[in-house]
Amino acid sequence: MSSLNSAIDNSSDHASDETHDSFHGKLTNDFNTYAPTKNERALNIPTRSAPRLHKPVPVIGWGAFKIGRNLGAKYPKAFEIPSEPEALALIHQLMNDGVCLFDTAPAYGLSEERLGKVFAKITPTQRDHLFISTKVGETFVDGASHFDFSPAAVTRSVQHSLRALHCKSVDAVFVHSNGNDQDILQNSGCVQALEELKKQSLIGSIGFSSKTILGGELALKHELIDTVMLEIHPDATDMLSLLPLAHSLGKAVFVKKPLASGTLEPKIVLPWILAHKHITSIVIGGLNLDRLRENFMTASLANQ
Repeated sequence: MSSLNSAIDNSSDHASDETHDSFHGKLTNDFNTYAPTKNERALNIPTRSAPRLHKPVPVIGWGAFKIGRNLGAKYPKAFEIPSEPEALALIHQLMNDGVCLFDTAPAYGLSEERLGKVFAKITPTQRDHLFISTKVGETFVDGASHFDFSPAAVTRSVQHSLRALHCKSVDAVFVHSNGNDQDILQNSGCVQALEELKKQSLIGSIGFSSKTILGGELALKHELIDTVMLEIHPDATDMLSLLPLAHSLGKAVFVKKPLASGTLEPKIVLPWILAHKHITSIVIGGLNLDRLRENFMTASLANQ
């Protein structure tokens, strides 16, 4: 199993928490099949709910950016994408450890496809225990991001994601904003397209990953949107002003980039984030299994 170089993610919605991002910890499962066994050391990750979210969500989950893409990621150092056996083994081990929230996107390269190779082998009951989210609006082709928020592109994107993930439906789809939040929300028709897919039971909840406070406010006030994804941590507190509005409207708040691209201490920051009771869940990235387990445990204990 190869070692991956250090990397700090400034581009994905869930920057890696690891300053030395490599595989550590024993990956015990056979990556060709998913046959979880009773794991006495499994993480007992609590859940939180919001009235507009269609089901409870773990207070922390895994962002799967780094198993799929390493180009155009604004890392200070180059890093290797894990091989497919390594990536599948990591996904299996996280599931065996009790991780239930998996966040991905079409713009994350091989991420959806690799997750799908695991999800294709789980039972309906196992699928029901997972919270799977993906995104629309951004693709990554030939080393560059391309954005299309038109209804047709959004519909194609969700259909492609469902095929790649081997899922009949996903639990949430977030609009992957390019920063023009207001224009996307008011003029593109993307949210209305997602509502049509929701009516077909292809997605559970409609979300918006905002880059601006105004965008977050508009998304929360949008009658069709159920949840937002915001960057919140001790060095980025502006979005905290939106929490009362989210709570008053019954909408869920997911936190992206919680450790400011690996520059903040998880044992301090994760409890700090979850102390804000109107935050529903944290999405954290990385490949270091030991460190991921430690961070999941920190968040789980903080919620008690």
